[in-house]
Amino acid sequence: MTFLSMLAPVADDMRRVDELISRRLESDVPLVRQVAEYLVAAGGKRLRPALVLLSSGALGYRGEARLTLAAVVEFIHTATLLHDDVVDESTLRRGHQTANAAFGNAAAVLVGDFLYSRAFQMMVEVDDMRVMRVLADATNTIAAGEVMQLMGSHDPEVDEGRYLEVIRRKTAKLFEAAARLGAVLARSAPELEERLAAYGARVGTAFQVIDDVLDYSGEESSIGKSLGDDLAEGKPTLPLIHAMRAGSAPDRARVRQVIVNGGREDFGDVLAAIRASGSLDYARAAAQREADAARAAIAGLPQSEFKRSLLELASFSVARQS
Repeated sequence: MTFLSMLAPVADDMRRVDELISRRLESDVPLVRQVAEYLVAAGGKRLRPALVLLSSGALGYRGEARLTLAAVVEFIHTATLLHDDVVDESTLRRGHQTANAAFGNAAAVLVGDFLYSRAFQMMVEVDDMRVMRVLADATNTIAAGEVMQLMGSHDPEVDEGRYLEVIRRKTAKLFEAAARLGAVLARSAPELEERLAAYGARVGTAFQVIDDVLDYSGEESSIGKSLGDDLAEGKPTLPLIHAMRAGSAPDRARVRQVIVNGGREDFGDVLAAIRASGSLDYARAAAQREADAARAAIAGLPQSEFKRSLLELASFSVARQS
């Protein structure tokens, strides 16, 4: 399974979405256009728009609104990344300078606002109140999740339950909305819509847990960001939370201290503590449970190439190396 083969059923649609994204990023304000072109060039997996297209295909919807909403979801996601990078003072994403590093914090925040507003212009064009409610609720939940994560920075008392709650709001909610939108567009029964939404939420959770694992185990050239970013920002992610629960007393004390202080100086010691306590394997197992639940949620869908890709995407969320 490769990423390209997994998305083969929607490859043509994805190209059309990319073209739509480029068109709708146009602005008569030069700096907006410059930052937007930079973001498009930086690329990305486009997983969230792919979810809109795959869920629509799995439920038999082929209307043009699927393309518009796929682009809307990507705009919302990109806006959150722009704001995230400013808050986290990140300098590297997808192997490139972040927009805030390249253009400054003010430009990154304001272009993020432009993307949010353009996303809402486009969703209004679809003229479906149910669609607008799903995306408005998702955007609000994501913002609350961002604040929850900020409140938990440098806090060693954050436990696994609170960590997962942040993920479900901050990351998984847009995956959930993307998968749900296919069912909304197809006018599916409420039970089926909830199954697609549950699938998206579980895949999004697995994806983020693995993202947090890769911060301690990935290759910088593959993951496109600096290792130890989460540690530097004092983020108590699942590998750290488990190490504080299962590690030796000296290791627990070291991890706790680094969460409070942040920084990369003790990355080697923290990584040794994480490995000694089996925390990376623990986090991978947690992600696998989420992926298994995602696959179970859509088991009853009719067989199709779209369903097969959705099942593969759940597996990919855990197996990925970048």
